Amino acid sequence: MNLVDSKIIAIDFDGTIVEDRYPEIGPAKIFAFETLQRLKNDGHKLILWTYRTGRELDEAVAFCRNNQLEFHAVNKSLYEEEGSENTPRKIHADLFIDDRNIGGFPGWGKIYQMLWNETAPEPPKKKGFFGLGKR
Repeated sequence: MNLVDSKIIAIDFDGTIVEDRYPEIGPAKIFAFETLQRLKNDGHKLILWTYRTGRELDEAVAFCRNNQLEFHAVNKSLYEEEGSENTPRKIHADLFIDDRNIGGFPGWGKIYQMLWNETAPEPPKKKGFFGLGKR
């Protein structure tokens, strides 16, 4: 993948990276940290986008750091303007991963597969009997 294919991805914490035990921190979801690190290594920019604030947010960031994951931003856009009344609360991201999506949380393996299929080059079309591409 090249940087043209890279995405800005906002990821929820409770129920997505860890099992939802808010305000406590639940156990990590299976393959969460491995998948997020792989996405980061693939060139995607990751934003931790969570309801948590203050001490609870600090604990979530520390939990991720203890699992060798640093985010490019936390609860804000990557390229944010100086804060003012006019700064939008909605962050800029290409994709949002959250357990409250319509259809629920599909799991980290499925998420990685979906992202890979979205950014992977189209396979060449097979030639049919008459040398034409199949439809």
